[in-house]
Amino acid sequence: MENNISKNCFISGHVQGVSFRYYTRKQALGLGISGWARNLADGRVEVLACGEIKAVEKLCTWLHKGPPSAYVTEVNCQTIAQKEFLSGFEIS
Repeated sequence: MENNISKNCFISGHVQGVSFRYYTRKQALGLGISGWARNLADGRVEVLACGEIKAVEKLCTWLHKGPPSAYVTEVNCQTIAQKEFLSGFEIS
């Protein structure tokens, strides 16, 4: 599992009410990434992405743009220690 990584990302901008979580899930599943995406009370979206390093990096790059209706102003991602990898990609 040394080729796997987990990243916790916070996305700011106009990212709620624009299907950001839905499109993030679609991108993640297409890349073989597990994790979740959720809206935060302060208007940001939080994403946990677990999977192969290159795939997670591709998703992190995509988060800077997001879906067509989103306007992303900032993305902060940190690598975290994840002992267990999740299965699937949930939206909450």
